[in-house]
Formats: sequence, C-alpha cells, structure tokens
Amino acid sequence: VQLQASGGGLVQAGGSLRLSCQTSGPPPFKKLRMAWFRQTPGTEREFVAGISWSANSFDYGDSVKGRFFISRDDSKNAAYLRMNRLRPEDTAVYYCAAQIVDYSDDRVTDYGYDYWGQGTQVTVSS
Repeated sequence: VQLQASGGGLVQAGGSLRLSCQTSGPPPFKKLRMAWFRQTPGTEREFVAGISWSANSFDYGDSVKGRFFISRDDSKNAAYLRMNRLRPEDTAVYYCAAQIVDYSDDRVTDYGYDYWGQGTQVTVSS
C-alpha cells in the first residue's frame, strides 16, 4: 500500500489545517488501521492520532487531545487529520501511517505501523 500525505503549510497560532492521507494499492483500505505521527529535528517520532479500521475506535496523543480529530473516508481510501487551535509547538513534519489488520482487531495502537507516507510540513507561527 502507498500513502501520500498532503495539506501541510504555514498557519498562525490559533488557526486550523486539515491534513489528508491518500492511499492506493492493495489491500483494501477497509483493512487498514490508520494513524498520524509527527517529528521535529533531533526528536523521536511522536504519535498524534489513530483510528481503527471500522472508525469505532480512536486515540490521541496527550498534547493534541481536544484540538485534533482524525477521520477516514472508506469511499475515498483516505484518512484525515483536522488540526484546530494550532500552537507553535505543533510545528513538525506530519506523517501518515497504515497497518494491515484483521477485522477481528478493531484497536488503535501507537506502534507497529508498516507503511508510511512521505510527510508534510506544518509550521505554526506565533
């Protein structure tokens, strides 16, 4: 499966952005657990948000809870990250990630992702 992230850019603090992650190739999008991570230079990649294959389960990193929202559109084979009330500390390269799961596994995890997009830069100015 291939992932293409887009939607990053420069925004003022307090503003909003929506990132998109377009997937292509087998397996069916419905079999993918999706997530967003972010990374700044010299730091480890940080889990931002995840959504289960059914969209019944969600999880968020502590620093973004209540401000960021993950969603998916199975008809478009895409996942999204809506980012509200952005802060300068949200500045990072954002990566979407996917993990093939069985339909019996409707969890969200912050580890074990096998497929990654190329990243999209988000810069929040103060």
